[in-house]
Amino acid sequence: MANIKSAKKRILVAQTKADRNKAIRSGVKTAVKKVTAAVESGDKAAAAAALLAATSKIDSAASKGVYHKNNASRKVSRLAAAVNKMA
Repeated sequence: MANIKSAKKRILVAQTKADRNKAIRSGVKTAVKKVTAAVESGDKAAAAAALLAATSKIDSAASKGVYHKNNASRKVSRLAAAVNKMA
């Protein structure tokens, strides 16, 4: 355990940021799973709605620095391709 005050603060700040990033990442994963489930069930309308929500979550995560912009773009592209391939 750290003894210096600034080191103690860094530990707390790092933990706070890690918790925030974990929550955002978890939200993105849930949104992606909803799109995948809708695609597998064959429900085009639900898949399109879930894609819209997932895209918003992913873009938000990228703007907060949780995901790199290219990573976020790749995730959105793959989900959109899966939804577009349905019909």
